[in-house]
Formats: sequence, structure tokens, C-alpha cells
Amino acid sequence: MMNSELSAARLAKVRSALEQDAILVRDTGNIAWLTAFDGVFDDEQAHALLVTGDDAVLHTDSRYSAACRRAAEGGPVRIDDARMSHAEWLKGQRPPFPLALEDGMALAEFRALEKELGDGARERFFETHDLVLGLRAVKDAAEIDRLRHAQAITDAAFDHIIGFMKPGMTERQVKVELEHFMLCHGAEGLAFGSIVAAGPHGASPHAIPGDTVLEAGQCVVMDFGARARGYCSDMTRTVFLGEPDRRKRDAYRALREANESVEAFLKPGVTGAAAHRMAEDVLAAAGFGGKMGHGLGHGVGIDVHEEPLLSPRNDEPLQAGNVVTVEPGIYLEGEFGMRLEDYGVVTDGGFQVFTQSTHDIVII
Repeated sequence: MMNSELSAARLAKVRSALEQDAILVRDTGNIAWLTAFDGVFDDEQAHALLVTGDDAVLHTDSRYSAACRRAAEGGPVRIDDARMSHAEWLKGQRPPFPLALEDGMALAEFRALEKELGDGARERFFETHDLVLGLRAVKDAAEIDRLRHAQAITDAAFDHIIGFMKPGMTERQVKVELEHFMLCHGAEGLAFGSIVAAGPHGASPHAIPGDTVLEAGQCVVMDFGARARGYCSDMTRTVFLGEPDRRKRDAYRALREANESVEAFLKPGVTGAAAHRMAEDVLAAAGFGGKMGHGLGHGVGIDVHEEPLLSPRNDEPLQAGNVVTVEPGIYLEGEFGMRLEDYGVVTDGGFQVFTQSTHDIVII
């Protein structure tokens, strides 16, 4: 399917889901998904997309206008690069009311809209919560292909880094090499700043790599991902610097069982809460109850954190097309941390894992 066709189909989904007459979309990830533009957007929140019943207009500026016009050619999205604020521009569009707004909009921008659109505007605005993000949670075939491509780069990076790292290096040295490899082998960017955490530092799930030196006898947590063709990958592996002691082997065995049990369990109809609970139960049975502390997983797509969540807070059933991570962790403060993360897609028959790197113990 061509990008123009993807955009038309996605805009139709938003119009069908929308209870109001129009929506102003400001989140760049949502705009990227709705327009299906490639190679246009960066991390800056510089764009506004007005979607009405029969039109879609993207307001951007001179830094992006040429790229936007090329990407929009032959498609359903019109480009307007008028040199004015989004609020001023929206007023000139004479948007139909009621007008839906994303509830992630900055308060200052909301105030500017109120001012430009005049008295009574607030009563004609309606907040939406994750309306577009919810539609993005079910991936189409084109998105699945891009996600697989991003993961292939990430798997190759893991193969490379386990041949590179050794005791005596710092976490930061490993991080730099890992990210450099991804960028040199097809990644257009990073899905997020990579985590490399050695020994006791690994007990912090979002550890920041620094000057901690890798030492024999430790385990090292590496959480990393590539961004390629506009989509993210996300994986974590824990490797061992020398033969692990019994305590670490027992923890890793439990971690692997939790990961693989959940991946075998996932299918349409399973809730995020049930998946999380299964992982917690497996870890508790092995003597590591209460040692995870975070949700089991999250959606991945244009952004590295999307819907749906595998967490105690999500009682919604999974659907075919949901792409989620499965990342149980064990964190023992002052000792070590471990995490084993794959991601893949929920299918009609179960769960198809994109990640190809081994679950076997890797000893360096």
C-alpha cells in the first residue's frame, strides 16, 4: 500500500472514531502516523494538523515545508506554511465546531487558542484522551515490516557488542560502541538513550551509563533500540562477565521462564494485567517476588512507548496487531539487576516475536 493510501485509511479511522466535527492534532507522532510522511518529522513539536470531515491540512513552517510538500504529493493532506502561530492559523481556517483537542496540549497553547478564537471558544472545545494513540495501537502490515527491520538492526548490534565488551571497559564505552554500530548499520537514529548498567548499578531499571567499570563476576544489563524507517525497536539482554554464581543463575532462570511463559500466553483477549500477573507469579515462585517493580511491557511503534501496556492497570483485552514488549526484571539493590526483553506482535493465533537474539546465558 502506498503512503497516500495509508494516510487516507488512517484519516478515515480518525473521522470514524471522532464524536466531534473536527480535531486539531499537535502530537508529532500522531501527525507522522496520520500523514504517513517519511523522512519529514523530527522531535520538534512544530506542526499542527486539522482534520475535518472532508479535509486534512497540515500547518508547518519553512524548515519543513519543502519536505512536507514532496511527501504530500498525490495524497489527502494539504500543506500550509503560512508564517503565523498555530492559533492564528487555526482561526483563519474557520474550523467547524465542536473542535476536539488532544489533552496533551500545553496550557499556554490552549490559552492562545482561546484568545484567537474569541468568546465562548472554550465551550466549543472538547478534550480527547489518546484518541489517535489508541488507533495507532493496532499496527498494519506496513508498520509490522518497519518494526521488524528496526529489530534486525538491533539484533545485529547485540551480536557485535558481546564480541566487543570486556572487563575493564566502562559502561559509557560500551554504550558508545553499541549506539555507533546501530547508526552505522541502518539506523536513522536511536529509539532512546541506551542503558548499559554493570553489577549493582543494574539494580536501577533506568540506570544512566557512566564511568562504572565492568568487572569479572558481574552481570551487565543492556537496554537499547534503533529507529529505522520511522519506527522503533526495543530489547534488553543481560550478559555475564565470567561464570555466574548460583544466585545469578537462579535469577536468570526465573527471568527467562517469566519471559517465555508470558510470550506463550499472549493472544487476543488476554489483558495487560493478566500478562503482568503471570510474570510476577513466575518470579515469586522462584523466590524473587516483589523484585520487579515496573510494568511488564508497553506498546512500540513510531514512539518507543505507546499503547497498550502490559501492567496491573490495564484490564483491556489485547487485539491482533498490538505490538508489545515483554520485559520481566529482577532488581536486588546492592547486588545486581537483570532484565530480558523481547518485542513482537499479537496475532490471531498468539504472539510472534520479532527479537531473534538468544535467551541462553551469554558469558563473556
